Amino acid sequence: MATKTQELKLDIERTGTVSAILTQPAQARACYVLAHGAGADMRHSFMEKVAAGLGERGIATFRFNFLYMEKKHGRPDQPAVAHAAIRAAVAEAARLCPGVKLVAGGKSFGGRMTSQAQSKAPLPGVKGLAFLGFPLHADKKPSSERADHLAGITVPMLFLQGTRDGLADLSYLRPVVEKLGAKATLHQVEGGDHSFAVLKKSGRTNEEALTEVLDALAAWIDEIG
Repeated sequence: MATKTQELKLDIERTGTVSAILTQPAQARACYVLAHGAGADMRHSFMEKVAAGLGERGIATFRFNFLYMEKKHGRPDQPAVAHAAIRAAVAEAARLCPGVKLVAGGKSFGGRMTSQAQSKAPLPGVKGLAFLGFPLHADKKPSSERADHLAGITVPMLFLQGTRDGLADLSYLRPVVEKLGAKATLHQVEGGDHSFAVLKKSGRTNEEALTEVLDALAAWIDEIG
């Protein structure tokens, strides 16, 4: 499937301009607004692999940097600043990919910020949120307070989580997803860590685990909306 990649600039109202990348297969049937995690930008190998893999599955991705990452500041943006970037990215993705199904979310911090933005005011046109490793709590400090805002979200949500994820103890996450009801789906990647990497003794490779993630994400996108 022929795929086009565009390097772009994204203007964030009253904030600044950041870099963005649209990866767009021919006749894409959906576009995923993919926000990066706290410690690595939109060009991280994980983000590249997700964009390429979804492109092979007929789904476009719109990646972008948060302002702190663009300016190489060490500390993540305040939520309001991150939310503004996400809203700008969703609007630009809708403009560049008219008529296709729009979903949003991302890796860890990026997914959580997207869910917060959605809970405060629905992201226009977004049919669902997909989280690539939702950071439910600090590393190995289980709690579920970071999920409280999810109850206010009405669109479908997909939680893709590794069973070894130190930032999402499944004994805490499962009840959260169950409480959200039919609008939430949990897909567990056996043996995966926060980035879905698996141990050698698991008998499969990191690439195979990521293929599972991308297949599950593409199938869910096709089902919603």
